[in-house]
Amino acid sequence: MRLDTRYANHPEDSKHYTTEELRKHYLMETVFVADEVNLMYSHVDRVIAGGVMPVETEVKLEGCKELGSEFFLERRELGLINIGGSGKIVLDGVEYKMAPKDGLYVGMGVKEITFMSDSTENPAKYYVNSAPAHVAYPTVKIDIANANAVHLGDLENSNKRTIFQYVHPAVCKSCQLLMGMTVLDPNNMWNTMPTHTHERRMEVYFYFNMDENTRVFHLMGQPQETRHIVMANEQAVISPSWSIHSGVGTKNYTFIWGMAGENQTFTDMDHIAMDQLR
Repeated sequence: MRLDTRYANHPEDSKHYTTEELRKHYLMETVFVADEVNLMYSHVDRVIAGGVMPVETEVKLEGCKELGSEFFLERRELGLINIGGSGKIVLDGVEYKMAPKDGLYVGMGVKEITFMSDSTENPAKYYVNSAPAHVAYPTVKIDIANANAVHLGDLENSNKRTIFQYVHPAVCKSCQLLMGMTVLDPNNMWNTMPTHTHERRMEVYFYFNMDENTRVFHLMGQPQETRHIVMANEQAVISPSWSIHSGVGTKNYTFIWGMAGENQTFTDMDHIAMDQLR
């Protein structure tokens, strides 16, 4: 298992970062590695994000020194969405079939977690988020049809999109983790603009469903000190609670968001007026 540690960064420091420094501290350039668990550990709310892509062999998610626990979910919960081909996940001997866009919430205390793909030519790609937990809630399989769908935006503002809430109080119980997927309609490129922050929660964005030459300009920073990170397909980015998180693509795209923090109120956010952005 690969686990890349990222420390928390103060906004007064981050505003002085070069392009490479911003990318070093906030961007996860490679999420999926064949037959590996590839994760990023952020000290912002101790959230873990990353990918598991079994190709030639099954892959197990296990404990490690960085977590100081005997097994990965000893004191954590996990959410995941499959963005690749079909596969299976086995949790303490119980098998869950995972079609494309299927999600899974895994509660604290599950010891053995095994990821598999049905095909080496079209392997499953499990994008995962994890946060500390204090209660063992039941594991829940979440098909996209069972996710809570919210339609936002319009063609006039180039931001028509559907938000699928997977790990969310309307769908299943979790300690603090929230997770979902936002799909932009064709010819729509903007997400989360007008933008916002939420001091009570951090967030991780994972952009995908992008052509080789498509790019998303992910906007971050305090409203009066905005910066951007240019992102390619299947890359993730940390958004601290003090930062805006928005983006515009050269073409439409999809992204998965994961949040953790003080509450699970999706609408708890501090809206930023357009004339406050710099």
